[in-house]
Amino acid sequence: MILFLVRPARLLSSLLLFACAVATSHAQAPAAAPAAPAEPTLEQRVADIEAYMNNGARTPDVASKVAGPGPGHNAWQMVSTALVLFMTLPGLALFYGGLVRRKNVLSVLAQCLGIAGLVTILWWAIGYSLSFSGGNAFIGDTANMFLNGVEPGKVGAGYHWISDSMWAMFQLTFAIITPALIIGAIAERMKFIAVLMFVTLWMFAVYFPFAHMVWATSGFMCGPLNPTAGIKAIDFAGGTVVHMTSGWSALVLCMMLGKRSGYGKVPMPPHSMVLCMVGTGMLWVGWYGFNAGSALGADAIAANAFTTTTLAAAVAGFVWALAEWVTRKRASVLGFCSGIVAGLVVITPAAGFVTATSAVIMGVLAGIVPFFAVAYLKKMLGYDDALDTFGIHGVGGTLGAILTGVFADERVNSVVGPLKAGLLGEQLKAVAITIVWSVVATAVIALIVKITVGLRVTPEVESAGLDVSEHGEEGYIS
Repeated sequence: MILFLVRPARLLSSLLLFACAVATSHAQAPAAAPAAPAEPTLEQRVADIEAYMNNGARTPDVASKVAGPGPGHNAWQMVSTALVLFMTLPGLALFYGGLVRRKNVLSVLAQCLGIAGLVTILWWAIGYSLSFSGGNAFIGDTANMFLNGVEPGKVGAGYHWISDSMWAMFQLTFAIITPALIIGAIAERMKFIAVLMFVTLWMFAVYFPFAHMVWATSGFMCGPLNPTAGIKAIDFAGGTVVHMTSGWSALVLCMMLGKRSGYGKVPMPPHSMVLCMVGTGMLWVGWYGFNAGSALGADAIAANAFTTTTLAAAVAGFVWALAEWVTRKRASVLGFCSGIVAGLVVITPAAGFVTATSAVIMGVLAGIVPFFAVAYLKKMLGYDDALDTFGIHGVGGTLGAILTGVFADERVNSVVGPLKAGLLGEQLKAVAITIVWSVVATAVIALIVKITVGLRVTPEVESAGLDVSEHGEEGYIS
């Protein structure tokens, strides 16, 4: 009887030991490694070279022999990134600095420098992630906080042949110049701390959402990349994201801030048209990075954007000066400069989508419509847009976004083909959303800043000049 009971017990024990051994061996066995990409055939390697030459998609699921950034395209992206930064520092700084009175020149330079540093920190910490990582149709997520996962040897975050790191830096330069444009409307009267606080809140409430909506693959207004976009609009280099958001925000902020002391009663001429003209030239040169760089490679689209940018800027500068000649019997250097910038603004959303002839037409309109906004609309409505940010960037950006819907041509860029039918209506929807969002957000942010740190310097500081009072320095020592 005892033997009868022991044998089953031993058998059960043996089975348990065997089961444990099997389980242990499975637990310790390494997980099956994913299959390595197939070694490319000669045909696939040739296809990769052709894709590189055409700035097209790589051969999928193949171990490419050029898996990293393509040297030529990536080099152009590096140059473009430097050019866009050059637009703010020193281009915009000198353009705006020359237009203010000499007692406020350093305040404008300090605001440009402060914004460059502040936005860079925000972009590294979370701005890039909110703009271009996953998320939903309106804002990204936190997957790329602190540029986590953004590596120089990887590609695809921006385009097929450019480094993910260069894509992030290229977009950073756009993020820097956009809020810097706003300071032209509020020059000579807003506290430095208020500027920085406003920009911080504005980036989260306006810029990051619009960069995501217009340029991210899941964006609400990204017609070329998102098949389910709520609005299938197109914006090549920032008509809505950069110029409309900054321009319309500038209008609201300058109205809430109030006019400069003595505005309309005492002369407030630019203190140095030489600096303004030099800044204009730097902006024009830098804009090739802005527009042609938005092709994300040294290809035919980049060449087209380079061409249309040149034509629109030159034509608009000439037409603006001609409009001055007709209405005021003189053509000023300020008119040439304003017209050039207006032409650059108007062509921005269309640069890689329109023909050379369309760019000339857009240049003519850019020299006329913003001119009347600056020369007559501002006086009619009575707002003090000190350096005409709204008249040039708000009005010009809106005009450019609309004209993109009129002139975009699939022969220039195949992206336009599937979107051409009804494109003008989609552009108008994008324009409406951009205006409403920018205006409401800016009003709320300005109110918050006013309650917390105050918006405006004291009358004494404004009279003495912001350079000495806010920064303890003078631009010129007499």
